[in-house]
Amino acid sequence: MKPTQQVVIFAVDDQRLALPLSAVERVVQAVEITPLPKAPAVVWGIINVQGQILPVFHLRRRFRWPERELALNDHILIARTAQRRVALVVDAVAGVLECAAEDTVAPDAVVPGLEYVAGIMKQPDGMIFIHDLEKFLSLGEAQQLEAALAS
Repeated sequence: MKPTQQVVIFAVDDQRLALPLSAVERVVQAVEITPLPKAPAVVWGIINVQGQILPVFHLRRRFRWPERELALNDHILIARTAQRRVALVVDAVAGVLECAAEDTVAPDAVVPGLEYVAGIMKQPDGMIFIHDLEKFLSLGEAQQLEAALAS
């Protein structure tokens, strides 16, 4: 039996991305994001999810893609890192995909220095980047976020 990995596939603009299913809690309809003063630039703001304040990561800003306003049909993907629950604004969620280990390559094998990518899935219709939320924030950004959330 070959090892497989389950991932949640989502889209931001024309980019197909993924997170390990084990890191994803749920997907909700987009809500208003409250700006968080003194937060790192890659943090869009905060949202309240069932009484818990979650930072919203700004994927477009992190990857230097063109920014746009939040749209009514956007979704928010709620996920977990080792330190906290976080939210990601995405255009759409395609679902869960099971990928065999031989269909995934290490990011350094394709482009050295892809620091936020855990792997790249080869699919018949293109590539899907599997993101590593643990590396989304630099150490300095994580400390800046902690300070902003505490104030």
